[in-house]
Amino acid sequence: MTNGFSGNAQAMSLVAFSTVAAITLLLCVMTGPDGDDLDEFYTGYGSLSPMRNGLAIAGDYISAASVLGTGGVIALCGYDGIALALSTALSLMLLMFLLAEPLRNAGRFTMGDALTRRLPGRGVRITACVVTIAALLPLMLVQLAGTGQLLAFILGFSGDSLQTGCIIGIGALMISYAAIGGMKGTALIQIMKIVMLLGSGAVVAVLILQRFDWDPGALFNAAAAQSGAGISFLHSGLEFAGSPNPRLDMITSELTIVVGGACLPHVTMRMYTARSARQVRRSMSWAVSSVVLFVLIMTVVGFGATALIGRAVIAQADPQGNTAYLLGSRAAFGTSVSAAETFLFTAVTTAIFLTLLASVAGMILACANSLAHDVFATRVQEMSGRREMLLARVSALAVGVPAILLATQVQHRNLQPLVTLSFCIGASAIAPALVYSLFWRRYTRTGLLCTLIGGTAAVLLLMPGTNLVSGSPAAAFPDADFNWFPFTTTGLVTIPLGFALGWLGTVASGRQASEEQRRQYEAVEGWILAGAVRRNG
Repeated sequence: MTNGFSGNAQAMSLVAFSTVAAITLLLCVMTGPDGDDLDEFYTGYGSLSPMRNGLAIAGDYISAASVLGTGGVIALCGYDGIALALSTALSLMLLMFLLAEPLRNAGRFTMGDALTRRLPGRGVRITACVVTIAALLPLMLVQLAGTGQLLAFILGFSGDSLQTGCIIGIGALMISYAAIGGMKGTALIQIMKIVMLLGSGAVVAVLILQRFDWDPGALFNAAAAQSGAGISFLHSGLEFAGSPNPRLDMITSELTIVVGGACLPHVTMRMYTARSARQVRRSMSWAVSSVVLFVLIMTVVGFGATALIGRAVIAQADPQGNTAYLLGSRAAFGTSVSAAETFLFTAVTTAIFLTLLASVAGMILACANSLAHDVFATRVQEMSGRREMLLARVSALAVGVPAILLATQVQHRNLQPLVTLSFCIGASAIAPALVYSLFWRRYTRTGLLCTLIGGTAAVLLLMPGTNLVSGSPAAAFPDADFNWFPFTTTGLVTIPLGFALGWLGTVASGRQASEEQRRQYEAVEGWILAGAVRRNG
């Protein structure tokens, strides 16, 4: 596999990857919780400062799919990629201003805790766990499959067996992070990741701007000239040009990201680690600032990749542009690369590698926590802390192993449908459930179950018929055509449907049930909205 990277860069990258893996695993062992301390495992005692917690939130939010996928869309589609990146930042702002404090006040360990604060019941907890896994499993597959592809691309080897071996080995490491380190251990990895990612990316962005005399306009014009699309590269519509309704498709895709991105359970679980409402506000300020900086860096690096090496070269290396960030970073150094520049490029590749590790570790932890706490622990009236923590660690294995096996089977497919599937479930099922349960007095248990089950089922039903699955050469199944829902996401139908199902389920429950729920909500309204008391039940 030819990637244009020198043997020295490949050797340094391999050493750096091994070093990072060893250091991060050691950190998890050193910061891991005691054998029976649930609060330490699930929340880390809220011991992180607002800055560190905010960096951990940003680390969870910026996944490898965001770095590689968003960078690719910017490099291949220009303006549409910037709109996509801005949508991710807007999503986190929505979480900050609307849901962060009520979630922190209502929840304890998991999304099931937040939902059952006013709508108790084991059925709600089990449903919340199922939806959590359904939303995060597709993203885990993307990150794990990307691990093998990334290592193959950087280190210059080919062969399915080597890529599969990388997925299995790295997957085992990610399970260890979640099982041993708990919330505090994975938070430290997320902090390392975000610092390295933003630091190395900022240096690359500066080098690219320097190549264009610090003139962003010159950078954009050069990218448009090298894109093969001319001035269209700087206007909306290029990404969705093949869609029957490009404008509507673009709006729906961005709405799905804005509504669903920050509601995914591995992001919202970080809200429970703040000790107070003031801390969660300050943490979110740091998180939003980090994500905005990430958007600026990705814009410069993505456009720089197109301007310096051309859109055709990027598409040839990967049709989805997932290697654009690495290619742009390499091109920023020019043809003659010094030892210092080789070291910097190694820092960039290591940051991407650490992003892959940290992203999946956080997702495995969110699923394992929900499986242990919401499904198994609720079956026993007085389960000991030691036994529940053991269940959480076994649950990390139960979630991680199938994810690794599935990732080895899908590694050569276009994985964009899986990313979109996660965001659609977040926007169509989780977001309506959280908004209603935190703010609507009359919301009933039936309405909640209708939202979670109906929204998720609608996404799973419509997703196979979208543009990303079949009907085009870039689809997951390019040789098939069952494209009966001609949009990139399901959000056009499923987002309003998720809210509508919650309303219909509540209405169908009857006035008596609604009044009962209103009284129950008013009893905890002070806790949820104002944080009057932080209960641990």
